Amino acid sequence: MSSPLQSAAAARAGGRLTIDLAALKSNYRRLCEEIGPGVACAAAVKADGYGLGIGRVGPALADAGVRRFFVAHFDEALRLKSALAARTPSAVVAACEIFVLNGLIAAPSADYLGEDVRPVLNSLGEVDQWHKASAAADKALPAALHVDTGMCRLGLPDNEFQTLMSSRARLKGIDLRVIMSHLACADMPDHPLNQQQLAAFKEIRAAFADTPASFANSSGIFLGPDYHFDVARPGVALYGINPLPGRVNPMRQVVRLQGKILQLREIDAPQSVGYGAAYQAAGPMRIATVAVGYADGYLRALSDRGHAWIGDRRIDVVGRVSMDLLALDVTAIPGDAAVPGTFVDLFDPETGADSLAAEAGTIGYEILTSLGQRYHREYLGD
Repeated sequence: MSSPLQSAAAARAGGRLTIDLAALKSNYRRLCEEIGPGVACAAAVKADGYGLGIGRVGPALADAGVRRFFVAHFDEALRLKSALAARTPSAVVAACEIFVLNGLIAAPSADYLGEDVRPVLNSLGEVDQWHKASAAADKALPAALHVDTGMCRLGLPDNEFQTLMSSRARLKGIDLRVIMSHLACADMPDHPLNQQQLAAFKEIRAAFADTPASFANSSGIFLGPDYHFDVARPGVALYGINPLPGRVNPMRQVVRLQGKILQLREIDAPQSVGYGAAYQAAGPMRIATVAVGYADGYLRALSDRGHAWIGDRRIDVVGRVSMDLLALDVTAIPGDAAVPGTFVDLFDPETGADSLAAEAGTIGYEILTSLGQRYHREYLGD
């Protein structure tokens, strides 16, 4: 139940972000079905749970069954730990592992040890550093090992991996919980790099037969069983973004984004709308000004390109999106359906953030992770 302060904040808000945690959990179960029995399903909750709030997303996923979490930064791991401790039974918290993708460069070894957080080792230097930390602690220390197979981003490049294979004593004292790599083109099923990376990862995995192997991200899960190995680690599909571009989205929508109409005005040619007089009225129009702008993650690239919805009626963004405001052409909307205080949907109710991404010339990841902090956030199905 909302407190009076929360209800007042909701009434004042210029934008609303509704996050359906039941849909989030459903998406996790759908991905578990896709990978089938015998393969664990982890969760990437980096970038504040892909913009949706790690403090609520993390515990919801733990409740659904996630026991391995991946974040990018060490402080994200601390936030997730705190959220799990506050909202999750202690027995579940004890079973959860949190891996930091950015590795030991993200924090000193002592911080990882003190917080019981797992680094993802991305270089031979980090392997050596963790080996030394193990010797100093006089115990085996858990970590993941990331080997690059074609992304050319993080992970041991091939020459470092070959050096490691010729001097495996460097791994002494390291309790490898996961051996992993990352697909570069999983959302393009026919791209030849997928097969090249798979072949490379199979060779790497053969050298660590007793260590759980993780390769498939959200789109990689749908490349088929050859890509699943022991641990899948989806991210964006959990949050409703389509992991199969150009095909029907198998995931449920998790996010609803709405903005409040602040003012309506009648204009006529030759009047213009917004900065730079970028939109010129060709005749009589009714314009609604909405309290959402690029400071809220409604990208400026959506100027004169984006759309909103009132019920099932699609309406155009006109003029430039500004920091705090955008303008909509509501000429064809009945007057009582678009009045000050009305909330309009800023995502297509059916396709969600993917629709906005397509209009902005970007991807759903960027839309979700750009959502600002000024929205009133409501979590359903907690």
